[in-house]
Amino acid sequence: MSGARAHESADELPRGRRYLVLAICCMSLLIVSLDITALNVALPSLGRELEADVSGLQWTVDAYTLVLASFLMLSGSMADRLGRRRVFGVGLVVFTSGSLLCALAPGLGWLVVFRMLQALGGSMLNPVAMSIIRNTFHDPKELARAIGMWGGVVGISMAAGPIVGGALVQWFDWRAVFWINIPVGLTALVLTRRFVPESRARRARRIDPVGQALVILLLGSLTFGIIEGGRGEWTSPWIIGCFVVAVLSVPALVGYESRRADPLIDPEFFRSAPFSGASAIAVSAFAALSGFLFLNTLYLQKGRGLSALEAGTYLLPMAGVTLVLAPVSGWLINRYGARLPLFLAGLALTASGLMFALWQAESDNARLFTAYVLFGVGFGLVNAPITNTAVTGMPRAQAGVAAGIASTSRQVGSALGVAMVGTALAAGSQHAGWWIITVCALLVLGIGLLTSGSWAMRSAERTAERLAASGQRPGAH
Repeated sequence: MSGARAHESADELPRGRRYLVLAICCMSLLIVSLDITALNVALPSLGRELEADVSGLQWTVDAYTLVLASFLMLSGSMADRLGRRRVFGVGLVVFTSGSLLCALAPGLGWLVVFRMLQALGGSMLNPVAMSIIRNTFHDPKELARAIGMWGGVVGISMAAGPIVGGALVQWFDWRAVFWINIPVGLTALVLTRRFVPESRARRARRIDPVGQALVILLLGSLTFGIIEGGRGEWTSPWIIGCFVVAVLSVPALVGYESRRADPLIDPEFFRSAPFSGASAIAVSAFAALSGFLFLNTLYLQKGRGLSALEAGTYLLPMAGVTLVLAPVSGWLINRYGARLPLFLAGLALTASGLMFALWQAESDNARLFTAYVLFGVGFGLVNAPITNTAVTGMPRAQAGVAAGIASTSRQVGSALGVAMVGTALAAGSQHAGWWIITVCALLVLGIGLLTSGSWAMRSAERTAERLAASGQRPGAH
């Protein structure tokens, strides 16, 4: 199918077929998101069976998020070039196969490897599904409604994940968290082949293997250093070497990408204060979230002796508030701009972190649930302005790439949050873990205020003018 014909096929879809395509895409987002939140509740059970220490549990989570973060941008450009339905289908096959292997994993090392395979498939799902949605809905109001429904699935996974994960572990075992992905993935695959039209970009970006390798080197060495250093080996030549490699990878990546016509990550984007702020906020907010879930699920089951299902129920207030406030955040952005929801989000997240760090919220149920609700308020409000702020002022041709980098930043934050908080926990300091989460929350508050003012908007306008003048740069497709 030619590129032009591929675009035309989406235009011809009747309304019912368009929403069926949306539902299929949402299924992929649901299994990827649910897998993350449900697994957190299963970690204590998994750790007991596989005799995993805190570091092993960190790798179970971070092996997935690291691969996801590393390959999101590559998968998006591959889908533009080879066909979105084709890459989406391959992603479903790889993710489902990875889930099957995870469910059968005989040991921790195998589980970590299979989680990486699962994440490779996941990287082909969410960004490609969003491209399919944008290519399917052309009416602006209908597209906005579709994206709202898509975003709502994240809230659903947040709300349902702890309960679903807890119930599966309670009634079966931790492997059921992976078994449940298989029928959903196979159903989505059959529906994709039957109902999703093929589409390609009119001009696909060229593949950037060197940039991709540098991204993997940066993220992998930094996370490895944090997690393994937490074993008490900070002065080990291996650990020091990891941090040196991570530091050197940054100028190497910036220098190389600056010279490419079609960079994987264009450094020019970061001249926009709103874009840079959105990326930093995404890292900070999702580091707080992943660290919060990691710390709480272990505390509730190991510290309080709750079952997996009871632990999931305890987390429901946080997840439920997140689900309710996610659409409210979008309404606030439309009415007042991104500054207000970012301020409220940072304030609520900080208050929650301080309740644990200063006032031992875990020692009393009333304080514990208050802190959970505050965290849900903050996280429910922060997600929508991340994407909105990332694309503020960007030319339409670059908006999709900007949103993709923001999505990558979310996964980077998730990996770093588990690495940092888990390292503090492995060192025997749960209190230090709460302070790490609080600092991440303060960064959301401070960066949100700093990068959403009038001077920041002017920097976004100047960046947009430069990008528009350069024409063919970052993935104009």
